[in-house]
Amino acid sequence: MILKKAVGGFEGANLFARNSLLVRINSHLLFALCALRHLLVALALLPAVSHAADWDIDQLMSVLAQTRSDHASFVEKKFIAMLDKPVESSGELFYSAPDHLEKRTLKPKAESMTVDGGTLVIERGRQKHRLQLQGYPELAAFIDSIRGTLAGDRNALERNYGLSLGGTSEHWTLQLLPLDEKMQAVVTRIRIVGVRDAVRSIEITQADGDSSLMLIEKLAAP
Repeated sequence: MILKKAVGGFEGANLFARNSLLVRINSHLLFALCALRHLLVALALLPAVSHAADWDIDQLMSVLAQTRSDHASFVEKKFIAMLDKPVESSGELFYSAPDHLEKRTLKPKAESMTVDGGTLVIERGRQKHRLQLQGYPELAAFIDSIRGTLAGDRNALERNYGLSLGGTSEHWTLQLLPLDEKMQAVVTRIRIVGVRDAVRSIEITQADGDSSLMLIEKLAAP
């Protein structure tokens, strides 16, 4: 009887020891699995974090500069304080690197504005006006904000604007703030939104509170 109790007590103690060991093993295994899961999550995030950290204005300019010509449709809305609703127009845009830009308005009335180098030509019906941009520095600065972005020319942009970039390569926002006081009296901010190598919208906020928003959709080459 004494031997039987001793054996029973030994087996109980042995069972308790095995259970305690299993609990410790399971606890360590659970900790290891949790640590492994956190490591895998961190590794999965590394490429995205690295990509976002590497994305900067120089990279954006490099991507944009690869486009040598482009053709797009546009819808533009101008928000004017004295009017109850925005003034809407639509048409097509044409760009050829490095400095040819054409805006053909089809609705509500036909009109075209063509910039080649330092010359701007405006046509409305039978009227045609030709301007040399060097005589209109504020107008030239505004046009260069668009041409400089399309051409990926950071130097051209920074002659007239302070630049800041947000977002990622998949969806980015480039903000231009005028440096010159005369330009600041006309425009307070130009906000350009794009997806990869394509500009999708141009928003202009004027100093008097009026603004315009142009939505752009890429078309096949004509």
